[in-house]
Amino acid sequence: MRYIETFREGDKINEIYLCKYKQSATAKNGKMYENVILQDKTGTIDAKIWDPNSSGIENFDVMDYVFITGDVTNFQGTLQMSIKRARRADETEYIAADYLPVSEKNIDQMYEELMNYMKQVENPYLQKLIQMYFVDNESFIDAFKKHSAAKTVHHSFVGGLLEHTLGVVKLCVFYVEQYPFLNRDLLLTAALFHDVGKLKEISNFPENDYTDDGQLLGHIVMGCELVGFGCRHIKNFPKKLISELQHCILAHHGELEFGSPKKPALAEAMALNYADNTDAKLETMREILKSAGDNREWLGFNRLFESNLRKSTEF
Repeated sequence: MRYIETFREGDKINEIYLCKYKQSATAKNGKMYENVILQDKTGTIDAKIWDPNSSGIENFDVMDYVFITGDVTNFQGTLQMSIKRARRADETEYIAADYLPVSEKNIDQMYEELMNYMKQVENPYLQKLIQMYFVDNESFIDAFKKHSAAKTVHHSFVGGLLEHTLGVVKLCVFYVEQYPFLNRDLLLTAALFHDVGKLKEISNFPENDYTDDGQLLGHIVMGCELVGFGCRHIKNFPKKLISELQHCILAHHGELEFGSPKKPALAEAMALNYADNTDAKLETMREILKSAGDNREWLGFNRLFESNLRKSTEF
């Protein structure tokens, strides 16, 4: 199989890919075309069907596995595919696992490392909360290991939620060492739980799309509710500690315009916001630079970072 991460400008492609997105559009000259996003386990690529009515373009829908014939082109520094022929693939022609993006890191090892950090939490109530979900609840653990951290942008792969959470926890460990006034137990527990709402906000693979609750409520509110539910089932859990933990989750996006119901009012909430933002932004940058392949020239203006990007000479 020819994986998307190996694509180079000028390549001729004849392979099966998962259709993650498909929508009709109109060009400036009034001609109809279709925007398509194709996926395999190594990533995605934007594609265009410039002549949807061509006899070589058979009907296919989102989440179909599609046999694609096309050319890889370069548009403003980003690889793109021009689809010439397309047909739905038969189930016997592909292996579904080849189309699920997976963390490059060992998932079980990451989980073990995450739990080793959580053993450092000394507060008995917070430790019971951690045990309730991350040690005793096998279905929760299985879902947490397999889930993505986003639909797109960063950590949008199997194991992405785990990888992102571990990254945030490790940054918080550094913050506590650098700034000892921070409440270590509160910060590490908040880092562990900060994105658990993603389990309900985003559907499982291969869809990996927003659920109805994800659209209506969002992962911050649902994560806060999950933590509150767990705390209420632990006898004599201090009420103030519940509020502080939930506040860290509610404020972890930092600003109201970024989806946080509250702005950080605790130092630990502020530290969590910085750790979350750092891990998300640097992983996004890593994925952008990786998708550029051997290209060390300027990649063009990136709307997320509001800057023209390129690899450094030492990358």
